[in-house]
Formats: sequence, C-alpha cells, structure tokens
Amino acid sequence: ELKEPSFVPPTHPRLRDGERSIFSVIRDGDILVHHPFHSFSTSVQRFIEQAAADPNVLAIKQTLYRTSGDSPIVDALVDAAEAGKQVVVVVEVKARFDEWANIGWARTLERAGCHVVYGLVGLKTHAKIALVVREEGAVLRRYCHVGTGNYHPKTARLYEDFGLLTAAPEVGEDVTELFNRLTGYGRPPSYRRLLVAPEGVRSGLLELIEGQAGRGRRGLIQMKVNSLVDEDIVDALYAASRAGTQVDLVVRGMCTLRPGVRGLSERIRVRSVLGRFLEHSRVFRFGQGAVAQWWLGSADVMRRNLDQRVEALVRVADPASIQQLSSMMELYLADESGGFDLGADGVWQRRTGRDPQLVLLSGATAQSS
Repeated sequence: ELKEPSFVPPTHPRLRDGERSIFSVIRDGDILVHHPFHSFSTSVQRFIEQAAADPNVLAIKQTLYRTSGDSPIVDALVDAAEAGKQVVVVVEVKARFDEWANIGWARTLERAGCHVVYGLVGLKTHAKIALVVREEGAVLRRYCHVGTGNYHPKTARLYEDFGLLTAAPEVGEDVTELFNRLTGYGRPPSYRRLLVAPEGVRSGLLELIEGQAGRGRRGLIQMKVNSLVDEDIVDALYAASRAGTQVDLVVRGMCTLRPGVRGLSERIRVRSVLGRFLEHSRVFRFGQGAVAQWWLGSADVMRRNLDQRVEALVRVADPASIQQLSSMMELYLADESGGFDLGADGVWQRRTGRDPQLVLLSGATAQSS
C-alpha cells in the first residue's frame, strides 16, 4: 500500500497542444511552470528537445549543475551539436555529490562537439538558465528559461520549483550577456531584468528591502527561500520591521532571523512548509498592488550563495505569472494553512490546517481532468 496517492504531473494548460511549436506558444506570452504540479518533461525538457530538433534554431546555451543519470537534457544537447548547432554548456564540476557524474557529462558533451566551459574561477555556477537562439525570417529571436531548480527530470517530480519560459527581449539580452561572461567575455554587465551574484543579488535585494522600508506601513516584503542566514539581509529585514513594513517569510530550513521580538521584529512572521515534496523554490516580492516587483531564481539568502556563486534571479513581468506567484504566496501564508511558525524564542510551533502542497496537488489534478 502506498503512503501517498499516485500523482502524474500534468502538462501546463498553455502547453497541452503537443502539435504546436513550444516557441510559438512562448511568443504568445510568458509561461510560468510550477513543478511538480506542472510536468517537467512537457515543459522544460520539451523546450530543450524541440530546440535541438528545430532546423531554425542556431544556438543553445545552458547551465548544468545537476541532472539525472540517463539525462534526456544531455541527450538533446548532444543531438543539437551533432546536427551542427552551436551548443554551449556551462558544467559545474564541483556540485556536491555529483562531481564525477558531471565530469562524465562534460566529456560526453565535448565528444559530441559541444563547447563545454566550467564557469568562473573561484565561483560555483549555480544559476539555472537556458538560452535558445532561433532564426525567424529576418529576425533572430531569443527564448529563455530561468528557474529555481535543476535540469533534472527525476527531482522535478520530487522538488517544488518554478521556471519561467519567456521570449522577452530584455531577458534574452540579459541571459546572453551572462553566458558571455561565463564563457570568458568581458566584465560584469548591467542587467535589465536579472540580478546576478556575486555582484548584484545582495546589493539588489538590499536596495529592494530598503525601498519597502522607506514606505513604512505601506510597504510589503515577502520571501520564500530554503535558508535565510545572511547577516546583511537579516539586518535589513529587521530595519524594515522597525520602520513598520510587513515582512512575511517562508523558510524551509535554516533561519537565523527571530520574528516577533519587541522593538526589533514585531512586523515579521516566519513560516515553514514541509510536505510530500521538498520545498525548493526561491521567490521574492517587494511592494503591494500593481507596483509590486516579483523575482524568482536560484539564490538562497546565504553568504555562500550571494558572494561565492554565480546565481540568477529574474524579475517576473507577465500579469498571469505574477498572479500565479501571488496565489501561491497567499496560500502558504494563509491562516488556515498548516506548517510551522517560528517564535521569538527560536522554537518552531506546528500549526494545524490544510497542507498547501495538497491544495496545489488538488488544483493540478482538477486542471488536468
């Protein structure tokens, strides 16, 4: 007897027409996939596989931090290179527990004709980004994926993650410049829709936090992360609370911030959600209403991530994607949702209520029927 009912991740509603080119669908508007409630194989994997098979695609560039032992992503990249496309893969050979596997993948990719690079000296490349350059008439159009999780079909069924598929020109320019930097060209550029560590994520988050602190009670800060331990960010959140700004945090693991301390963090609440799937996405909200900024990406709020890794956060601009993120955050923070609340004494208290993951599962199942 199974502990949990079986669940097959459904295809995102926008991607159900399997006969239509995924690039055509993305041109119609951004697609925000939420794994495992949306299938990885019919979204991100399909994106790379169609790029490899499409004769109009000229180039594919991608980071690989972890992937599966029989990776369809690597197979697609090999096929693309053998078909004569330019394929650039940034492989992180220092990914913990995956060092030997990644070295093996790097050799496989190189033998197929891919240009394999190993990132910047002294920095782990943890960003989850992919770029496809496609010739469309007289135009070269860039399609991007920026995510919170690995290009790993197996963990995509077990980990909760977001990924943004977009043809937005600003994101395409930013991701192109980031790949240029990772492959050895030039200094860190000025990005439009990305925050990139180690130069830009810490300063960008601090600026956004301070902006909301300046709005006092009209400000709002929400973060969903795996860990929150960076001293500068924690101090900035304390300052925002003292200024009257509401701060809502969903933290799966380590959290050095103490909420609810009189005179320090009375406007901060911290919740943790543990369930069937490993909470893995990193999502940030700054502001309320139409002016709110939403960001998602690979970076946790830890010194190692902000200072010693290449990480990427993308600003989400599509209204439908923003609504999807807002609904998720509202669900996780709702009074009737279960989980754990962190007290001022540093002790987690279980709260009874509906499991947010089960609500999302139910919604995904209903959408697919």
